Amino acid sequence: MSTSQPPAIPKRVMVIMAHPDDAEFSCSGTVAKYAAAGSHVEYVLATSGNKGSHEPGMTPEKLAPIREAEQRAAAEALGVAKVTFLRHNDAEVEVTLAFRRELALVIRKGQPDAVFTFDPWQHYQTHPDHRAVGQATLDAITDARMPMNYPDQLTDGVQAHRVLDVFFFGTDHANFWVDITESIDKKIAALRCHTSQVGDRDMGEFMRMRARTVGQEHGILYAEAFKHLPMVQPTLPPRQPT
Repeated sequence: MSTSQPPAIPKRVMVIMAHPDDAEFSCSGTVAKYAAAGSHVEYVLATSGNKGSHEPGMTPEKLAPIREAEQRAAAEALGVAKVTFLRHNDAEVEVTLAFRRELALVIRKGQPDAVFTFDPWQHYQTHPDHRAVGQATLDAITDARMPMNYPDQLTDGVQAHRVLDVFFFGTDHANFWVDITESIDKKIAALRCHTSQVGDRDMGEFMRMRARTVGQEHGILYAEAFKHLPMVQPTLPPRQPT
């Protein structure tokens, strides 16, 4: 199978992110839209956001379960079927072979058709976790399809798996826009679940303004933008006998 355009509604979607609330800010309108249309959506978080607080007296040990609970509530509001926490330390995620291997196994088990993650080449992306997760995810997608990469993982029904489409959020080179007009309210409701991060601030108008700005040049009321990278190349012609 070859494709130059992403499927309208992928059957299985995996969002690989660094912290709770990353998806809610970046792609949750699309997540809600796809989930409502029947996609099986899984969230995979490298960390539990266990250092994301300025509250006096807060510790990573106290914060991790708070943010995990907030993320699960947000996922439920969007229709996400599964949430997986890898529980690396916040602000310490690196592009390593061990992390790549870990993500390859997650992908092989989840069998997603489409993966959403950070664009590791976004200009001036200052958060090291975001850069690391985007790069390691893309590397792991390549690993996951190759049966001789980490063959010890291929037991108990786990198989090598080829992801069809990658969608990078937080990108400077968008080429794919999703109309989230029907799901913008779910996006806002999900973001409000992250009380430790947004507090009592009303995020509604802020999120609508961002989505209007993304959509206005494309005739969409509210939109999210991505860099779409097809992972299935055109089939080569058969080799001719010599």
